[in-house]
Amino acid sequence: MTQHPNIDRPKTDDGVMQQRKAYYDKIGTRKLAPLWEVLHGLVIPQPKSACQPALWHYADIRDDIMEAGRLITAKEAERRVLILENPGMPGQSRITTSLYAGLQLILPGEVAPSHRHTQSALRFIVEGGGAYTAVDGEKTIMQEGDFVITPSWTWHDHGNDSDRPMVWMDGLDIPLVQALDCSFSEKYPEESQPLSRPTGDSLARYGSGLLPIDHEVRVPTSPVFNYPYSRTREALDTMRRRDTWDPCHGLKLQYVNPANGESAMPTIGTYMQLLPKGFAGESYRSSDATVFSVVEGKGYTLVGEGSDAQRFDWGKRDTFVIPSWVPHRHHAPDEDVVLFSFSDRPVQKKLGLWRESRGNR
Repeated sequence: MTQHPNIDRPKTDDGVMQQRKAYYDKIGTRKLAPLWEVLHGLVIPQPKSACQPALWHYADIRDDIMEAGRLITAKEAERRVLILENPGMPGQSRITTSLYAGLQLILPGEVAPSHRHTQSALRFIVEGGGAYTAVDGEKTIMQEGDFVITPSWTWHDHGNDSDRPMVWMDGLDIPLVQALDCSFSEKYPEESQPLSRPTGDSLARYGSGLLPIDHEVRVPTSPVFNYPYSRTREALDTMRRRDTWDPCHGLKLQYVNPANGESAMPTIGTYMQLLPKGFAGESYRSSDATVFSVVEGKGYTLVGEGSDAQRFDWGKRDTFVIPSWVPHRHHAPDEDVVLFSFSDRPVQKKLGLWRESRGNR
């Protein structure tokens, strides 16, 4: 084969490598890099995340949560939270690649000062009842199992007028907002914001399958910011009577925005599911790494396949995380189980990226 006369082709592998290195060094001074050297790590056949499966037993960490209450006040800390740190991403304050989670404690008589930020937040009540959160002028009293929303850039503070400690899980899209360089925050000048609407106003207006006739959808977050567990549990029991079981999920419901039928939060999908006694789920995986909190019952989840599979035995108030595209199977051998979960599925769906796989597919 005739070579082009103007191309000097090295005759040995060492020569090729030396020429390439010299070329890379030269273009590096111009802030350029060769895609072909890194393409295999950028466009990969399937998700490969630093996120690892992990399980937190609430009984093992409750004393640590309460000890924080003796060491620092809610006002000093602004938010007294123990981060649920994924073991695959130490020091990064994240439970999955795109989401943050932590357990927040507020003691009787305390107030966590008012502030706002561009990150969207959820509160899932793990222990206690009777504390409140106030969001943009409305207070809601929180009970165990409630799912509460703090929309992006809304003033919010928390207080505990009850006689016992209150613990809830915080879930925020902090890593996602950081990746987009859209993080803003502001402190309210007073400890608590003034209230402008009666307690329960948003649920009364928007939570009964009705909307005010002049309601306009201005933001993508649900106008209902407290979804009481009593209503959610009733919905699960109603579905149970129809026996509409999914082989992977049991009965699984998504919290939705009543104004548009989409996810209650634009960046975080939230779900509640019932696994009946004796349930042995089929293998399932999806591209959204998912955080689970056990609301009722006990059981276990098999995470992974073959010799690498792990068994997570969990019970009430425990938390566990399943990374992206890792197969898992839920089991409830001895009693009914209720699981709350959240993930970044709404973002993936909006971008046309979300995938799932059932069974051995």
